[in-house]
Amino acid sequence: MPDISSVQRHALPPTPARALEESEFITRAEARLQEIYGPRAGEVLRRLLTLLMHQRSAIDATPRPLWSERDQWLITYGDTLLDGDRPPLEVLDEFLDERLPDTFSGVHILPFFPWSSDDGFSVIHYREVNPALGDWEHIRRLASKRGLMADLVINHVSRESLWFVDYLTGSQPGRDYFIEMDPATDVSQVTRPRNTPLLVPVSTRRGTRHVWATFSEDQIDLNFANPDVLLEFVGIMLYYVEQGVRMIRLDAIAYLWKEIGTSCIHLPQTHAVVRLLRAILDFVAPGTLLITETNVPHAENMSYFGLERLGLSGHDRVSEASADYATPDEAHLIYQFTLPPLLIHTFTSGDATLLSDWARSLPTLPSGCSYFNFTASHDGIGVRALEGLLPPHEVEKLLELMHRFGGYVSMKANSDGSDSPYEINIAYYDAMKGTRRGADAWQVERFLCSQNLLLALQGIPGLYFHSLTATLNDYEGVERSGHLRSINRRRWNKEELEELLDSRSTPTREAFMSLKRRLALRAGEPCFHPEAAQTVLDTPPGLFAIQRGPLPDGRRLLAIYNISDKRQPLEVPSLRENTWYDVLEDGAPWQPDEPDTLRPYRSLWLVSQP
Repeated sequence: MPDISSVQRHALPPTPARALEESEFITRAEARLQEIYGPRAGEVLRRLLTLLMHQRSAIDATPRPLWSERDQWLITYGDTLLDGDRPPLEVLDEFLDERLPDTFSGVHILPFFPWSSDDGFSVIHYREVNPALGDWEHIRRLASKRGLMADLVINHVSRESLWFVDYLTGSQPGRDYFIEMDPATDVSQVTRPRNTPLLVPVSTRRGTRHVWATFSEDQIDLNFANPDVLLEFVGIMLYYVEQGVRMIRLDAIAYLWKEIGTSCIHLPQTHAVVRLLRAILDFVAPGTLLITETNVPHAENMSYFGLERLGLSGHDRVSEASADYATPDEAHLIYQFTLPPLLIHTFTSGDATLLSDWARSLPTLPSGCSYFNFTASHDGIGVRALEGLLPPHEVEKLLELMHRFGGYVSMKANSDGSDSPYEINIAYYDAMKGTRRGADAWQVERFLCSQNLLLALQGIPGLYFHSLTATLNDYEGVERSGHLRSINRRRWNKEELEELLDSRSTPTREAFMSLKRRLALRAGEPCFHPEAAQTVLDTPPGLFAIQRGPLPDGRRLLAIYNISDKRQPLEVPSLRENTWYDVLEDGAPWQPDEPDTLRPYRSLWLVSQP
């Protein structure tokens, strides 16, 4: 029997971070700036190098491994936990130390800056910590114990920011930071993630002007055609790295560059900006990760790896001969936006066929690229990622079911003037309340099976705080804020949460303890290395099964899930090939709980070692 407690010795070597030599960096940066600014590239490059010279000395440039099987991240707001007048960041740090020591390799603290709306995504000051949360010392203390992800809210800024005040008064530097547009301009081709007006009227010293606002009238888009804006954000990004940030999340990056007559999404200049930021991090802070947040259809999301530009189609594998050519230089990670709605469809329909087909279609990524897998986050559950995967009538069934389970649907504007669904607003625990037949008694088991499945997929898992606590729909939060997304953004009173965690019969405790245990087991299993191979196995529709590995020493893992509320025949041919040991049962030899079947919502993690 394999020694489950010492599996680290089997681990794949962590992917090394790539440090760029100065000459290579200059070549890459100049090429990217040429794509963005054309003949102005030389001047912008000189200014960029001056900026880096001043900030580079404050950053540890020692290359660090990109990731290993121990990488698993918690997603949370800085004030998800409240305890009287104590700084919420201090409360969060204490909770992680006491309740989740060594469970998560990193924590994504959602925007912790002063803000005016959208729970942090309308940033007023980028280099300050919201005093209602704490200060930079609290951030640095959190970062000293675990990895830290921070948002670079790069597409837009709060209309209360000093930059926008500059614009209104005609003062520098913000005077030219925004996109002013004649309201008669035809913007019908612009892709919209909202159904609010794109051009917002504002009163300036020059009279009424209209400015570009992709998301809301309080979130004014920045003008990256002005190099000053790009250089400003390079400085902000490096300041975050100085404070200990390990991963930079590029919020709403797809909409960055605007060009009338186009869709203004995924434009070549946007991809060039991402590649420039990647080059800067590889040069100044190798091992710092760049992750793109693009809630769009699956194929569009995948473009932020830059695979097509590298000459790799969806199923190409990278050979050693092409490795230099195919070295990725865009995002290290992309959010796997298809997963949250696809898992809801799978578990509510009791049919894993589409999930298996989709997972089987995923390309083999070059070393240095991986997926950030999640089921829930601070946002709703995007449905655009299902375009081309799930027929429209099936999407409608899903939306109707989520309404029955207490959720809402947010809309987006289309170029023809119509609206269409953009995201489902619901707590993920409540999304697993039942099947298409309605609510049932399997909610806890169904929800935990969905999270166990998430943990086994190739990539790095991110768990939202409210998934750990099986939080219900927060209708009071919606009523208080007036925003549908507040349904999944509850603020817990720490004492109330700890009472639930210390009780013996609450879904909160059951979910928390189960997921904590699974995370601990996952972190010690080398087959869950982000770059360990993944193979989707042929199974009946009621099962989903993948193999991770084999590793160089032959070790491999089978992850098998009954995604239905009925016993399923355990028809997985690989099970008959070897002796298997059950990771979830402390490495004991595996025996089926009933001959040739798997009970409803049961998960298996089975390892085999030659």
